Amino acid sequence: MCGRTSCHLPTEVLARACAYRDRQGRQRLPEWRDPDRYCPSYNKSPRSNSPVLLSRLHLEKDADSSERIIAPMRWGLVPYWFKEADLSKLQINTSNCRSDTIMEKRSFKVPLVKGRRCVVLADGFYEWQRRQATNHRQPYFIYFPQIKTEKSEQVGAVASPEDWEKVWANWRPLTMAGIFDCWEPPEGGDCLYSYSIITVDSCKVMTDIHNRMPAILDGEEAVSKWLDFGEVSAQEALKLIHPTENIAFHPVSSMVNRSWNNAPECLLPLHLLTGKELKASASSQKMLQWLATKSPKKEEPKTPQKAEPDAPQWSSQFLQKSPQTPKRGSASLLERWLKRGQEEEPAAKRPHTQ
Repeated sequence: MCGRTSCHLPTEVLARACAYRDRQGRQRLPEWRDPDRYCPSYNKSPRSNSPVLLSRLHLEKDADSSERIIAPMRWGLVPYWFKEADLSKLQINTSNCRSDTIMEKRSFKVPLVKGRRCVVLADGFYEWQRRQATNHRQPYFIYFPQIKTEKSEQVGAVASPEDWEKVWANWRPLTMAGIFDCWEPPEGGDCLYSYSIITVDSCKVMTDIHNRMPAILDGEEAVSKWLDFGEVSAQEALKLIHPTENIAFHPVSSMVNRSWNNAPECLLPLHLLTGKELKASASSQKMLQWLATKSPKKEEPKTPQKAEPDAPQWSSQFLQKSPQTPKRGSASLLERWLKRGQEEEPAAKRPHTQ
């Protein structure tokens, strides 16, 4: 945890959602730096660029440390001491940083002591619940509870994909505590900014899904203190790092398991996808074509395919029960499996948990 997020809001919408007051009490919008490097996506994985908030003082000498910048950074901190030009040779997993060991590892301790604190922005993040006695993992989308507005109505009452689109007009982005570093390529070139998300033990409502969660900064005061390294010491800032119960979540389609699937269906509530055929990925379509021409023809089963079991609708209080794992012994079953984007553990989650 955390190995996958969604951040699809346009630059101007994201900036408005991050409005704040500076030290003089003036209402401000954070200024974008290198907005062309931001690629909105419903399915972001480590090594991609994601927007983060940071103090302007990090980039401009003598700036007010309470003023904020939004800048895309690489997910997966590259330590300043790394000497190889090839980043793939970095053998440690730095996408996450455990709060309980942050002061024990040089890769994380040095940026923290230097005040290199940032806030990672996202619509929300994904986590996978392991089903008992099976290899199946049910993905969930986890986010801040949203405030009812005239446009969005009540988030929990969304009944169609069309209604779901309206929710984003006033979405409150998830604000996760992170640290960043600045790495200079040994052969010269532009400095690379990269970050790691700090993780903590899961809150009570999330323990059935996963035992770790991001350190979520809930509210403007927490965000302000975490960013303002000029006024708030590292020791004081670390007091903000703890689990929060102020989250909501719902089950989503297994298409999010594959990082190349980037579509609104990745985070659409699973009950809205019932009866709606998901578009197969390019690789799945090629496999289906191969099956149609190369595999032995087999008789289709006489009994109709069962629909997916009903999923809980928008409640953080109910988690899905473990269904029986489908068998994959024939081409016809494999075809159905490919069409549904059947579950595989995401590559980003295979390394050890931070």
